[in-house]
Amino acid sequence: GWGFLLSASLSVPLGLLIGTFKSMEGLFEPILSLLRYMPAAAFIPLIILWIGLGEPSKIAIIFLGSFFYNTLMIADAVKFIPADFLRAAYTLGVSRKNVFLHVIFPATLPNIIDTLRINIAGAWNFVVVAELVGADSGLGNMIMMAQRFLKTDAIFVGIILIGLIGLGIDFIFKLLFKLMVP
Repeated sequence: GWGFLLSASLSVPLGLLIGTFKSMEGLFEPILSLLRYMPAAAFIPLIILWIGLGEPSKIAIIFLGSFFYNTLMIADAVKFIPADFLRAAYTLGVSRKNVFLHVIFPATLPNIIDTLRINIAGAWNFVVVAELVGADSGLGNMIMMAQRFLKTDAIFVGIILIGLIGLGIDFIFKLLFKLMVP
């Protein structure tokens, strides 16, 4: 949760800025586009060396696995705002700041929630990957231990729990969507 919350808290404003301002797009988009093609799982050995095992390394892996996608997908969502909305606001004399707060943000909020909902599934997968490779607890670790001792029933329990937790997370985002953008 902390890794994805950190990712979302940084990627939402950055994505909105990149999508809104061409200068921000020119500055950040090439870097983010490059980094999103580097798999977060490839950084696991470095993260373990630099941060160690445990929760901080899981947070770092989840952050890396979701930040770039969140940012770029939110930036793209801004581009789908109808130009008439923006022209009407500027014609009525609305300041750039208020256009951002009262036109751009509300128009992209449904896409922001959907982006976070889609990308939290990937982040959830990274939790399991991180626990499979370098953790001393968690569902991924439980599955690895069950594999060592050929306990297929425990492996299935772990896989089913991962799916059920993911389903619960998806339900929470769907509820959030209904509450925030009815």
